[in-house]
Amino acid sequence: MRALDIQNIGSELAIRWDDGAESFVALEKLRRACPCAGCHGEVDILGNLYKSPDKPLAPTAFEMVRFVPVGGYAIQPYWRDGHNSGLFSFDYLRRLAGN
Repeated sequence: MRALDIQNIGSELAIRWDDGAESFVALEKLRRACPCAGCHGEVDILGNLYKSPDKPLAPTAFEMVRFVPVGGYAIQPYWRDGHNSGLFSFDYLRRLAGN
């Protein structure tokens, strides 16, 4: 699965896929689903999850400033609050979109 076009439109990320489908993911949903170790935690070799306590997110946390492609498989969003360590694979984006 490959994203042919991705655009940040208002409060959503719009994605056109290579199979002709289109997805729209709310930016708040995207930010709350950030897969980075700081947001989602890390699992050690024994399966133990290490995660910082959840912190409240300011409204600026849901404003995407830009995103950059990562290889041919993901995007890296840059959020207004400075967060930018999450890599969203195309497969993960499609699952978040629910289609």
